[in-house]
Amino acid sequence: MTREIATSNGLGDLERAIMECLWASDEPLVVRQIAEQLEATDGKKRAYTTVMTVADRLAKKGLTSRERDGRAWRYSASATREELTAQALRETLADWGGEGQESDAVLHFLQDMSAGDVDRIKAAIAKM
Repeated sequence: MTREIATSNGLGDLERAIMECLWASDEPLVVRQIAEQLEATDGKKRAYTTVMTVADRLAKKGLTSRERDGRAWRYSASATREELTAQALRETLADWGGEGQESDAVLHFLQDMSAGDVDRIKAAIAKM
């Protein structure tokens, strides 16, 4: 089952940092927890409302899900980092490739990969 995730706009620095917090967490986080983790990671103190606004924007983009916890929202990532990256690659190929050109773009991309990475991809394809 493929999940549709909005990725075409890319992620800003704070959006990416919030996603990293959510991916690193085993449980959904409230905005205050996200802000504290961001500060612990990079030493920058951000306004609660800034983190809240960006977390809300990520939910509207479909990158996070949220559930009510009293007056607060608990946020979690809607997809893994790998799923989000794959979706972004699919969108890029669809935007830049023409009819049947997606495979040509992938082949060109693979030429620059290490032999070990190519072997991992071959093994994954064999499992498919």
